[in-house]
Amino acid sequence: MTGRARARSRGRARGQETSAPGSQSRGDSAPPAPPPAEGELVGRGRQKNAPGPFSGEAVLQISAGFQQVKLGERGGRRRDFDDAGVNTRQAMAHVKDSKTGISGAPIRLKANFFRILSRPQWVLYQYHVDFNPPMEARRLRTALLFQHEETLGSARTFDGALLFLPRRLANKETVLHSETRNGEKVQITVTLTNELPPSSPVCIQFYNIIFRRILRILDMQQIGRNFYNPNDPLNIPQHRLTIWPGYTSTILHYETSIMLCTDVSHKVLRSETVLDFMANMRQKVGNQRFPELCAKELVGLIVLTKYNNKTYRIDDIAWDHTPNNTFTRADKDISFKDYYKTQYNLDIADVNQVLLVSHVKKMGPSGGPPPGPAMLIPELCFLTGLTDKMRADYTIMKDLSTHTKLEPDVREGRLNRFVSNIQKNTDAQAELDKWGLSFDKQLLNLTGRVLPAERIFQGPKSYDYNPNSADWSKEMRGLPLISAPPLDNWLMLYTRRNEGEAQSLLQTLNRVSGPLNIRMKRAVMIEYEDHQESLLRALQHNVGPETQMVVVVLPSNRKDKYDSVKKYLCVDCPTPSQCVVARTLSRQQSLMTVATKIALQIACKMGGELWSVEVPLKQLMIVGIDCYHDTIAGKRSIGALVASLNQGMSRWYSKCVLQHKGQEIMDGLKLALCGALKDYLKFNNCLPSRIIVYRDGVGDGQLHSVVNYEVSQIIESIKSMGQDYEPKLSVVVVKKRINSRFFAQIHGKVLNPPPGTIVDSEVTRPEWYDFYIVSQAVRMGSVSPTHYNVVYDTSGLKPDHMQRLTYKLCHMYYNWQGIIRVPAPCQYAHKLAFLVGQSIHREPSVKLDDLLFYL
Repeated sequence: MTGRARARSRGRARGQETSAPGSQSRGDSAPPAPPPAEGELVGRGRQKNAPGPFSGEAVLQISAGFQQVKLGERGGRRRDFDDAGVNTRQAMAHVKDSKTGISGAPIRLKANFFRILSRPQWVLYQYHVDFNPPMEARRLRTALLFQHEETLGSARTFDGALLFLPRRLANKETVLHSETRNGEKVQITVTLTNELPPSSPVCIQFYNIIFRRILRILDMQQIGRNFYNPNDPLNIPQHRLTIWPGYTSTILHYETSIMLCTDVSHKVLRSETVLDFMANMRQKVGNQRFPELCAKELVGLIVLTKYNNKTYRIDDIAWDHTPNNTFTRADKDISFKDYYKTQYNLDIADVNQVLLVSHVKKMGPSGGPPPGPAMLIPELCFLTGLTDKMRADYTIMKDLSTHTKLEPDVREGRLNRFVSNIQKNTDAQAELDKWGLSFDKQLLNLTGRVLPAERIFQGPKSYDYNPNSADWSKEMRGLPLISAPPLDNWLMLYTRRNEGEAQSLLQTLNRVSGPLNIRMKRAVMIEYEDHQESLLRALQHNVGPETQMVVVVLPSNRKDKYDSVKKYLCVDCPTPSQCVVARTLSRQQSLMTVATKIALQIACKMGGELWSVEVPLKQLMIVGIDCYHDTIAGKRSIGALVASLNQGMSRWYSKCVLQHKGQEIMDGLKLALCGALKDYLKFNNCLPSRIIVYRDGVGDGQLHSVVNYEVSQIIESIKSMGQDYEPKLSVVVVKKRINSRFFAQIHGKVLNPPPGTIVDSEVTRPEWYDFYIVSQAVRMGSVSPTHYNVVYDTSGLKPDHMQRLTYKLCHMYYNWQGIIRVPAPCQYAHKLAFLVGQSIHREPSVKLDDLLFYL
């Protein structure tokens, strides 16, 4: 199993507050908080200690109703997914009038956006509603207010305090009188507080609320942030998997109009229940180890309860509770078994199964304390996502991808059909008509630009690559590298079983290294026993200060052996290392390719330079920053900073910072940036006159903290180099997890846009200096663009130059002979943070700072 798959499958950090199955869901007026990102099928979590019994006191908190709370609503108050209110463009004089570039050939594109059309002079009227005497329950407030439909009209939305109407009432203050079922008289005062134009943030939020209402009218179910259609499942019976098709949707104000951005999404469900999973595991591991291993596997998983189509994260297992246990509902005690029978007409077959615990961070009624944890029945919980074993199974992934990796023409057809279904549905159309809204019938048409392909410089030669495949592995074959240190003193470790593979690798490395101009002497061959202690002992006895490189042939992809190699050689005895699994070397037909790749990695890790592109800016330092959350070591944040040291962007300084939970990541990175500047000074005898920082790993709603906190920390770090030192600075936020998609219209066909496609108009945000780049070529499915948002810029670089430089940097990642999705320093920072968070859990030795030892 790969480290990447392991990280993807690991559950996210879990909140402390709890909520009850009885909590009422908040309805339309409170937009939900985000679930794990799409594509990140959350799975195995970690729990350090074996779980103890679940306290009876916690179960007593469970309130009536047992109407489960969706995972998407766990965030309590609404999180801002779209970073609204951050206006960075106004501070940059050079892009105030225009932020569009000019270079490249124009290309006709479609985007997954639909314009929202409203009647002329459309205004939303906001009213404040007071009740006398005050009414606590929001449902009651709503019922009392909506008794006055003749006054308010049928188009209205009410969140318990604020009322929104598409028309103005006759008076600024309207007094209404209602009566409760008990005959209590209530005076309701409705006061006009605001007239909102279509582009106001409240209106944008309102549009999203209305659209969610439309999706519910279409019988779609909300899971997390997205909506899915359980009535149109795609079954893959041979793998016991079901896919629910669905859509992501966001309505926002873009350059010239308010638009709906929508994309196809898929939810993968397993036919297996948690009870099935537990029974299979008990058979495999026996009763003694079962509680500990079961908790390790289940805690952190996301499950779906099909009786109400809600998702939960498993946070604990209540080993001392079964469906026969009771909780208080409407002042009466009822067992879980009886509750499910009366509420959902479900019979629970196994009355001895333990219960699952899901901590829900939702507030209690009227801002009261959280009502307690949700207790779930394993028999009724279906597992979602994929196991590591499934991910490693080529057949499963291939069968899944036929349904989920949609080609551009299929994706476009699905999106057009989606909006067409809304327009055909009479109830949905009636809801839109009530508010005077409608959607454009076709995807948005716009014009992008395709940048010319870059020329690659390698050793004494340069070459062009095929822009459609966006890689140059063929072109670089047999050409010497820019530079590669001679490899005179190195070790190769192997087990007796894998001696043949190790010898084959050694011979093939000698064959491929000559044309690449990597001088390689014969390695010292060391055999070790097939267990972790023997491997570690072999490293301790044989690796010395003069050792340049250690290559380890691992008998399997077990994580513990890999981790022990990396921990020892990155921290205790700093030496570049390369691990390779024996199975990878067993295929003779691909051994030349594998050996070439390993030779290139060895050269990189020792400080070699492979290729470069032309970067015309002098005295430029490029910085990449990314973060990773170490779920094992106390949920610490790991920040990685990688900075260029030379003109060709082929030498890099790398630093990793481990932060305690809750600490700002930038505090530690300040020191790392100072270290990078000092290293640049040592390397070039001068400081850079221009610094461009690419900040990756910024989640939804975190743009505020980058703009308000991190930028000032970066400026402070630079000032610490001397009061007179004032380089030009740009900070660019890089986002990969976006829903925007672009489709090229070429010779009457709908295709993926070619690498180098830039979009900097129409679908960008007016308050930001932002653009999209499609940089890679994909063989299957639809390509995903990357969004770049320049949040701070004193460089004065034209938008054209910023876009072109960003695209050039996507060519400079030495672990892949082709263009990648983000600038190379971002990918390097990701690799470094990932290695530390997954395998080392400590800061690597400073002796490795100038080497790409983590590739």
